[in-house]
Amino acid sequence: MTTFDLASPEFSGSIRRHVYSAVFSKQGWEATRLLGAGRILSHRRRAAAACRGVARLGRLDEAGRLGVERAARESERTGKNDAHATGSTRQLSLFDPPVDDGQASVEPQWVEVNAAAVRVENKRSFGGPWLALEIVRRLKLDEFLSRVMASGREHVAWWRSALILVVARLCHPSSELYIAEQWYPATALSELLGVPVDRVDDNRLYRTLDQLLPHKQQLEAHLKNRMGELFGLEYDLLMYDITSTYFEGQANFDLAQRGYSRDNRSDCKQVCIGLVVSRCGMPLGYEVFAGNYDRCHDG
Repeated sequence: MTTFDLASPEFSGSIRRHVYSAVFSKQGWEATRLLGAGRILSHRRRAAAACRGVARLGRLDEAGRLGVERAARESERTGKNDAHATGSTRQLSLFDPPVDDGQASVEPQWVEVNAAAVRVENKRSFGGPWLALEIVRRLKLDEFLSRVMASGREHVAWWRSALILVVARLCHPSSELYIAEQWYPATALSELLGVPVDRVDDNRLYRTLDQLLPHKQQLEAHLKNRMGELFGLEYDLLMYDITSTYFEGQANFDLAQRGYSRDNRSDCKQVCIGLVVSRCGMPLGYEVFAGNYDRCHDG
């Protein structure tokens, strides 16, 4: 196989942009790009090699041009010597030691970095909150909340605060205090939702739950219909069960009562929670009962 370098004098006009190699084989001449700043369309012909530039991706600077030209010239020189000795040719790497061919040497360029002083500042979690918001949008939950939760003179709309709680529940279930003081500032939600960190506090999040509670039945119906459309859920068979959760402390409110404890904590007040799910286990609705609720008396 014979190699013909297109970086010869008759092709000197192309050296600023491309370096090609034309290889002769049984199928004829084949022109290929070795290095350059453009895209090449190669054609095989039995008589000659044809190259046509199809795109310009940029221009080499002087240092790059000299490096490419040196590689091409040295390749031609070493190729001739190797061809006599071994019958093969060699393409010089641009990282081979430089050859003194009378041209000015190209000075290397670099920037020194103190690795010990490199640190990460203001790191934000992005992937999880972004994905959670995409789920919210697929469920059209943001549209529903913005429609049913009235807006007043507050700096942050209630429906945006509700979205913070939803995303936090999906990504990092925790208390409202933890969400406001630790989780939310460490995420990119302030950019994704447009709610500044200093506008989110635990009192605001607790009040958001109070604003959302009156729309509980509408919310459950919206999610049931939307999930049915997205996942093809069937509601021909529904399952219902009751569990309980207890409180440690006084728990001075009407629903907190002592009753049958599924956690073996009969010494604590509790509430009962009834949950309705589809045949595949998708939750559809819930209800909270007093801790002494007896489902045997449920009509």
